[in-house]
Amino acid sequence: QVQLVESGGGLVQPGGSLRLSCAASGSISSIYVMDWYRQAPGKQRELVARVTSGGSTNYVDSVKGRFTISRDNAKNTVYLQMNSLKPEDTAVYYCRFEVGVTSTAGRYQYWGQGTQVTVSS
Repeated sequence: QVQLVESGGGLVQPGGSLRLSCAASGSISSIYVMDWYRQAPGKQRELVARVTSGGSTNYVDSVKGRFTISRDNAKNTVYLQMNSLKPEDTAVYYCRFEVGVTSTAGRYQYWGQGTQVTVSS
């Protein structure tokens, strides 16, 4: 069993910053991909940022230059540093991991519970 626990959301004024964290626990043998998604009211869930096991990163165009994804392999944790936040960044943010599970074959995906980010004055 693998669990992801998120933290760090909240209310921030436009132009402010927040740092999200997502830590995985359980019978993990490898973590291949760590993603941050978000879903705003009435909109589809979208991939915001990705970091691979090799350290490659990708961002949706709307957050490039403002958000930074990073990972701590020793802690099985991914972070999303969000700067220069805008009202349109308001959404529930979810982490998603693709992992290998001890004593099993294949890759599995797990999702965090979601954390609300609200950008408003």
